[in-house]
Formats: sequence, C-alpha cells, structure tokens
Amino acid sequence: MIPILQKEVSEKRKWIDEREIIDILAISESTPGPIAVNTATYVGYEVAGFWGSFFATLGLVLPSFGIIFLISFFYKDFMSWTIVQAAFKGLRIGVIILLIKAVIKLKKAVKFSILSWIIFAITFIGLFLTTFFDVILGIGSFNISISLLFIFFGIITGVVATKIKGGNE
Repeated sequence: MIPILQKEVSEKRKWIDEREIIDILAISESTPGPIAVNTATYVGYEVAGFWGSFFATLGLVLPSFGIIFLISFFYKDFMSWTIVQAAFKGLRIGVIILLIKAVIKLKKAVKFSILSWIIFAITFIGLFLTTFFDVILGIGSFNISISLLFIFFGIITGVVATKIKGGNE
C-alpha cells in the first residue's frame, strides 16, 4: 500500500508532497491500525476535512472488506489450489520489491545527518533483536517491547533535535 499511496496522493493527484508522505508514514506506523487506513484518513482530512477523512477511510476499507468477506466462504478450498499457493509466493516477492522501490523514492525527501544515521543504526539493531530474538525488557513489574522503546526514542530524539536546531515544527 505504501508505494500505491505515495504514487496516488503525491505524484499523481498532488494532494500532499513527498515530505508530508514521510511524516504521514511515521505517524501511521506509530498509531494503531493499518498504515493504509491511517494514511487515507489523514490525506482525506487534509483535502476535505472531516467528511474527506470519513469517505477516504470508507472508500479504502469497504472494497477490501467485501472481497475478504466473499473469500472467507471459500477459503479452505481456495487455499488448497496449487496455483493459488504459487500466486501467494509470488506476491510476497512483489511486495518486497514494491517496498524497496518506495524506500528508494522516499529517501530523496529525507535530509541525512549524523543523527539520522545514528537513529537508523539503533533502530536497525532493534528491528533485528525484535525480529529474530523477540526481545522484551523487564523493567520493574512491566514488560516493555523493544519496539515501544524505539518509538519513544524516536520521538524524544526528534523533539530534541528540532529544539537544538531552533525549529518550531
């Protein structure tokens, strides 16, 4: 969905610019719910206020819901077909390629600095730890996921870096 959203709302329709896409993705990844729904809600609001966000979200959710609802009746039979299993294996590769393409396009809008490379390295290490080792930290009586720590780390680092540079964003 990320490459499709980026192409539709930024390149084709010019509702928002590349920089806003990165901000939307950051917010959408930090809030509950699918990234596409969060992004559609945000873009709809930016374009047409409350009703824009309402209909953008509805327009994104309803077709998928309808298709998945219909497939659910035939799921076991459908997934037992060899051609369907092969198609899903191919789709996995396609999704990875689309994500790489989106990252390459969106990286042009990011200003790199020493701080951004440090954040990237720390986040990459956290991704590695949570993906392969499912690391959870025990702090007092709380178990905190590494992912939550990185979300807070990113927020604090962004606020501090903006204040140091004298920005009011």
